Amino acid sequence: MSENTMQKNDDLFRFIDKDTIQSEKITAPRYSYWASVFRVFFRKKVNIVLICLFVLLFLCVFIIPIFMPYSPYENVTDATTYHLSPAAAMNKFGGSLKWIFGTGSAGNSIFAGIMASARTSLVLAVICASINMTIGILLGAVWGYSKRFDQVMLVVYNIIANVPDILLITVLVYIIGSGFWSFVFALTVTGWLGIAYFFRTQVMIIRDREYSLASRCLGTPIPRMIGKNILPFLTSVIVTLLATQLPGYISFEVFLTFIGAGLSADVPSLGRMVQEAQSAFITYPWEFWPPVSIAAAVTIILYVLGQNLADASDPRTHM
Repeated sequence: MSENTMQKNDDLFRFIDKDTIQSEKITAPRYSYWASVFRVFFRKKVNIVLICLFVLLFLCVFIIPIFMPYSPYENVTDATTYHLSPAAAMNKFGGSLKWIFGTGSAGNSIFAGIMASARTSLVLAVICASINMTIGILLGAVWGYSKRFDQVMLVVYNIIANVPDILLITVLVYIIGSGFWSFVFALTVTGWLGIAYFFRTQVMIIRDREYSLASRCLGTPIPRMIGKNILPFLTSVIVTLLATQLPGYISFEVFLTFIGAGLSADVPSLGRMVQEAQSAFITYPWEFWPPVSIAAAVTIILYVLGQNLADASDPRTHM
């Protein structure tokens, strides 16, 4: 064999050391779960548009009321300001954004009322969802893992779940009052129970998998098993449930206030604005449609964003 041929063969092969640590390493790109989630989420252009709309709406409902305080009876002494159309209101008060939707039955600004009411709905939804989701997830995890706790909670669930939510909330509002925090209490005193029962079912599916059984045999503490073996696999389920909870509480608030069983009169509410405008639906449509449209827009945006984020958080969509 010639010297050139031997040189070529040497170039094809090389010696490696016996480093066992290096031999265990896999040459693969670093994987980040949440980076993959947001990459899939932002792949849909509609999500970017909806996020921009929600951020704009969020900034409006929290910033505008600071510079444009809402008072439902600010022009009640001036009968000429009642039920003004947008054009008539702009002509009377000047070209201010405050009167872009006209005035209500007491000369109040519909635009300022919508901003203040939407802020109430968003704050209420975030508080109620945070309380119910936190309690529901933690108790649901324990409920699905502990058989003794399961026996007790099933009895509690079967008793309370048979009472309609609207009936229970309405009774609580009449008993403890219809203020903002009273309404939050009415929505959260048993609102976590359905979430906990849902997570109980999910946890029961995961707790008997091979890796959970192996951890149990190794003596892993129950809190660590729940935190490391169970809850991380339910991320997409948690996001999916949150996607329905946020718009659900807004709908609850609007509907219950509309029928007179929700927030008190001193708290701005989209439901009350719709209730007060329903009698003037034909004569003064500008009093009815703006609050209805804003309530629908907020609910739809939150629901669609939540569902798309839930789909993106499913590891099966990262393939």
